[in-house]
Amino acid sequence: MVKPHSPADARNAATAPVETLGLTGAGELRLAASRFASPTALQSDPALIFSHGFGQTRHAWTRSAQTLATQGYAGLAYDARGHGDSQRNAAGLPYAGEQFADDLIIIAGEQTQAPVLIGASMGGLFGLIAESRWPGLLRAMVLVDITPRWESAGLERILGFMTAFPDGFESPEQASDIIAAYLPHRRNRKSPDELRALLRRNEAGRWHWHWDPRLIDELARDSEQHQDALAEAASRIRCPVLLISGGRSDLVSEKTVEEFRALVPHARHTHLPEATHMVAGDDNDTFTATVLAYLAELRSSQPSFASAPTESSAAGGSATGARP
Repeated sequence: MVKPHSPADARNAATAPVETLGLTGAGELRLAASRFASPTALQSDPALIFSHGFGQTRHAWTRSAQTLATQGYAGLAYDARGHGDSQRNAAGLPYAGEQFADDLIIIAGEQTQAPVLIGASMGGLFGLIAESRWPGLLRAMVLVDITPRWESAGLERILGFMTAFPDGFESPEQASDIIAAYLPHRRNRKSPDELRALLRRNEAGRWHWHWDPRLIDELARDSEQHQDALAEAASRIRCPVLLISGGRSDLVSEKTVEEFRALVPHARHTHLPEATHMVAGDDNDTFTATVLAYLAELRSSQPSFASAPTESSAAGGSATGARP
């Protein structure tokens, strides 16, 4: 097995340049993105697409993406619709999971080669839908603490925190204190300056989360009714898959992992015992090293890990430029 450099080694190298750009998703909706160029990328190295979790932004991936770029893996992280700097759905258009999957199909399909998806929570679920609908779209998938079925209590805890401050915060400092109380295990808390990327200030001077409040009722609250469809999508996945779960996660459990591995028998599973659901944020060095090792294995076994031929690929078709 190829042994990758450690994240600490990578941080001693030159920092990968970051370019801010705009993408076009389904329905011509504007999506904000960051591109992490790699000065050492080889033609055989897959590009990476980073898809964040519910209520996060593309900035959740910055540290990992920069490290991976220094090791030859160029990356693209984007804000999902209704999140961060991306456009929100129009007032008359409710949010639906298919829209997020369509966005991913377009972004992945417009790459020069099939990318590896690194998807956290919501981002991983929409990766399952996208790959099941368009086999061969992705070269491989890394699912970060998410399975087609999840523990209801964990979801309720997350939504409870996200909706606990409908009137916003007096300042980024107050938001920093509240997040630190919610994540007491974190050794390093986000500074008020770092939180400004996650907050928006309204005309009254109050600071609110960056995501569209409509997402809670239109997408998240009824998400459990889609678990059967997600399980069916997972059962159709043929590309290589790595599941990275947090040992202290309250969303993913031994039971949900066991069911997932029955649905996707070829999937690998790695357990990070000290991480919660926020795996990349809780233990970024270990998370990034795990992804690096997996990518190195994919690289060393290149002929054997390509997705099985599909009707479109067997006929010479391509996902490039796909627009649902």
